This record gives sequence, structure tokens and C-alpha cells, in this order.
Amino acid sequence: MIYGANGYTGELIAREARRRGLSPVLAGRNAARIAALAAELELEARSFALDDSTALLRGLDGIGLVLHCAGPFSATSRPMIEACIAQHCHYLDITGEISVFEYAQAQHESARLAGSVVCPGVGFDVIPTDCIAAALKEALPDATHLALGFDSRSGFSPGTAKTSVEGMAQGGKLRRDGRIVSVPLAYSVRRIDFGDGEKLAMTIPWGDVSTAWYTTGIPNIEVYLPGSPSMIANARRANYLRWLLRSTRVQNFIKRRIEAKVKGPDESVRARQPTFVWGEARNAAGVVRTARIKTANGYSLTVTGSLAVVEHLLREQPAGGAYTPARLLGPQLVTRLPESSAMRIE
Repeated sequence: MIYGANGYTGELIAREARRRGLSPVLAGRNAARIAALAAELELEARSFALDDSTALLRGLDGIGLVLHCAGPFSATSRPMIEACIAQHCHYLDITGEISVFEYAQAQHESARLAGSVVCPGVGFDVIPTDCIAAALKEALPDATHLALGFDSRSGFSPGTAKTSVEGMAQGGKLRRDGRIVSVPLAYSVRRIDFGDGEKLAMTIPWGDVSTAWYTTGIPNIEVYLPGSPSMIANARRANYLRWLLRSTRVQNFIKRRIEAKVKGPDESVRARQPTFVWGEARNAAGVVRTARIKTANGYSLTVTGSLAVVEHLLREQPAGGAYTPARLLGPQLVTRLPESSAMRIE
């Protein structure tokens, strides 16, 4: 099942799944849009909300795997994870939200007993950076510090834009001595060559602050995004407005504006905008290993990456439990995706 198939990314995944000869059930909250897409692709449609546990369990009847694409996942992932475990089916999603990863990992034992694989983040959030983290751990097993990052020029989909608004209200995040700690937005700034020339970059509260810990066990983790001096200054000014951004009324207003104004990048834009992904591991002696890879546009990688994990679970029968993408399929997963270069470790 693809839940949220009527959203920007969900529809891209549904169309590609059908092109590959798969026959997913398309589902979501908007019955009319789901039915129209399912009719076009000649697939089964189901419509149910996530706040009715009885309807949710009934909606998953006969389903062995759910690819959850309906964000913001901070609001939608928990009921779907619980329902998947109750129905003994696998759960995947395309989130990049730290809180979702942490909740999923906390369900490891329940998922193990149910035989359910729970693996959030099987899109651009966080396949490339998770694979780089795993590869750097292999290259430097005693690493104590890990920095990850990516340079992407892709525009936002509505769902990603809404998630970003929520993230700004929560401030920055990094992992220090094994624990996730809150820090200001743009807490750390440095120059990084992500693979397309050196650029100024700032820390962001990306999902790897959670997932890279479970993948590698490295206790200190930061994630960086390139930004102009003005962008970094604006991010730092936003720290003084977080109290306002946390307001439910303000959040809802901004999200309504996003729904009305924001459209995801079209195919031609995605084809012109690759992504450069970088990572750096360092041990206590100061030894450093750096990894880089060029990948497809983030949204295109989310389509192919999520379906690579789906097809893996349709073929294989891994033990139930909570996973990260690299723990489930290994650090070379990203290199097997279309438009990915070889991973270089220096």
C-alpha cells in the first residue's frame, strides 16, 4: 500500500511503481483524489483517516507492507506504525523528522515480536547520508565525530515545506556524547566542499542526528546545509521568533499558504538538479576520513530509493525490528540508485 498516494511525492512513487509492474493499493484521506489516480493507473483504491484506529486497522486488511507518504509525519507516523505492527506488516516512510526516527526505534521490540520491519526515512531523507555514515564507520571504525551534509538546489514540495516550518519552530538539533541536544538554528557554521566547490554551510536539524547514531554508534553527529551569509543570518534571527512559530495559529496559517502556493518541482527541473552529498568522520587521534557522492535530485531519489526498499522487502524476509536504510540494505544502497556516482572516500 502507498498511503498518501495523492500527495506530490506519493503520486510520483505510485506512477513509477506501476511503470515497474507493481500493483500497490493506493490509499489516503482524500477519497476523490485517490479514486481518480487509482482509476487512471488501474489500481485498487482505499480511503481512510489515521485518527480512527478501527478504520485504520480495517484499511490495512490484507496488506503486507505500507509505504507511508502522508506528512507531516510528526502527526501521521505514530498511528500508522502502531497499526502496521498490530497487523504484522512492514512499515516504510519518507520522513526526515528526528522525532519520527526516535519513536520508530523505540518500537524495535514490538516490531521484532510482530515480525514487522519498521524503517522510516527510505527517501532522500535519509538514504544518501545514512549510507555515507555507514561507509565512513567502516573506513574509520573508532570514529568519535561525524558530520554529514548535502548540497541540493531542489525546490520544496508542499509536504516538505510544511515539515520545514515545524522544524524551524523546534530549533536546531545535534547529537553530543550520544544524546540529542537542542541548539540554536545555524548553531555551527563552516566551509565545506560537498562535491561542487567549497561553500559556507550551517548546521540543520536533519534526520541523521537520529538515524546515523543507530547506524554507526558514533556519539557526536552534526548535519550541514550550504547557505549564503544572508540565509545564515536570517536563520539566526529566526531563533528570536521561535516562540511565535510555535503558535498553532501561526503554524496553521503558514501551512494553508503553503498548500495554496507551493508546488513541487516538475520532471525537467528535477532532471537538471542533482544533489551532492558529503560526510566526514574523525577519531580521537585526529584522523579524518571524508566521503562524497553525487546523486539524483532529492525527489527523484526518493522515488527510486523507496521502491528499492519496497522491492527488497518483497523479495527478502529480514527479521522484524526497527531499522535505518543502511542497516537494512547496506551502505552501497545509494550507489545502486539511478544517477548515483561511485562513493569516494578520502
